[in-house]
Formats: sequence, structure tokens, C-alpha cells
Amino acid sequence: MGMKAIGKGNVAVITGGASGIGLAAAHRFAAFGMSLVIVDMRHELFDEIEKSLIKAGAREVICHGEDVASREAVARIAENAIDRFKKIDVLMCNAGIQPGSEIFDGNDTWRRILDVNLWGIVNCCQIMAPAMSLRKSPALIINTGSKQGITTPPGDPAYNISKAGVKIFTESLQHHLRKANSSVSARLFIPGFVFTDLTRRGRSKKPPGAWTADQSADFLFERLKHDDFYILCPDNDVTRELDEKRMDWAMDDIIRNRPPLSRWHPDWSAEFDEFSRLN
Repeated sequence: MGMKAIGKGNVAVITGGASGIGLAAAHRFAAFGMSLVIVDMRHELFDEIEKSLIKAGAREVICHGEDVASREAVARIAENAIDRFKKIDVLMCNAGIQPGSEIFDGNDTWRRILDVNLWGIVNCCQIMAPAMSLRKSPALIINTGSKQGITTPPGDPAYNISKAGVKIFTESLQHHLRKANSSVSARLFIPGFVFTDLTRRGRSKKPPGAWTADQSADFLFERLKHDDFYILCPDNDVTRELDEKRMDWAMDDIIRNRPPLSRWHPDWSAEFDEFSRLN
């Protein structure tokens, strides 16, 4: 059902679309002859982006320098898109930040991460999904999560919490749409280690273990053809089999009443290493 929303003459709204995975996905939507609404805070990139997407095949490109953490800003984006194109066929909620966080951060870091990464997605879906449903034609919502929202490794709790919230929200959204027999369908996109501005951290060259944004976007579109809900990306370091073992172990912390994050606990780390060893 997901690919039915992607096609010539259709309209995609992509948040965080000025670089990385969002821009890579935008180029693939453009190749189908779609019109694109790019939402990002980096205004300085817009001229180049518009030119590259038109060259890639987009019928029309509109860029909005809005903050998805603001419900009023998201309402403006939706209103402008529907006024111009009369519809939204694809919503890709990809905007995200990862400045780093500590458990006792006393500044506004936690609030900003949750506002953008979680509330940005909630705002976009709550405002745009009802309008997408009204047309009764196939429509698609893609929310970008993270493996860190599933296995929740130590070191960046605010980001992990925001992405765990995206997972739960998207699961609940898809369940609601299915029960309502809606023409809109939701997907949870879970990238692996991808070399983008979000993960660059001063590096000028892609680490060997990372995928490129283009590889991740290619994987997204391939799995949409298979109608996956959980679009779980591997990378050059971690296979799907290893991802599954890590997720299995994380859930077993509850089932077996182990200490939280036992994968990194000195009493359990050796057992995890044995458990996760691939044949």
C-alpha cells in the first residue's frame, strides 16, 4: 500500500529535507515526478536544493524555513501545501537533532530535543493526517525513528527517549488508521549508522561502518515495495541479525528481571557477548 502514494503528480512533504536522509529521499520522490514541500531551518540551502530537485524530476519545489516544534508553524506548512497543491500524498517526518544530553542536564537541551524529535512528528501527523484521509486515496506517512529508541544505549538519554516516543506514537498511529479503515498508512523508518550532518561530529570522511544517506534512502524505498511497517536498516557494521539479537536482549531485561541496560552491566556483558555471537 505504501508505494501507491508515490507517483507522478503526487505531493510529498518532507521535514528535515535540506540534507542527509531527508534530501536523499526527496531526490527519489522527485524522480517519480512528484511535487515537493521541503521543511528545514537551514534557509541558506534552499536555492541549491530547489535547483537539484527540479533537475532530478520534481514538478515543483517549495521550501519552508519553519520549526516543526511549533504547532502553529506546522499548521502554516499544511495550509500552504493544500492551498497550492490541493492535497498531501506523502508526509515524511524526518526532522531531528542530536546535540548530546546528560541525565541531569540543567539547561534546555532536553526540552529542545523532545520538542523537535518527538513533538515535531506528533504535530505534523496530528495536523496533516486528517487532511490526507479526507481524499480517500492512498497516502503514506513515514516517521524516522532510531535504533537508539529501541535498545536505548547509555550516553544520550534525551535522544533515546525522543526516538522511543516516535516508535510508540507511530505504532499507535498505524493501529488507529487501520481500525478506521483509512486510506492513509504509516511506517516507522529505523536507520542504522548513517553519515550525515547529524552524525558528522567534526569528521570530514565517512567512517567505514556507516552507510551513506543515499544507501539508507534506497533501502527505505525497497522495503516500501515489500510493505514493511518496521523498516529496519542495517549498515556496514551491524547486520539485521545482530540488530535482532540486541533488541531481543533488551526486551529480555524486563522478562528476565535483569538490571536495566544489562548489555552494558559488568555482571551481564559477557553473557550478552556470547548471546550476540553470530554463527
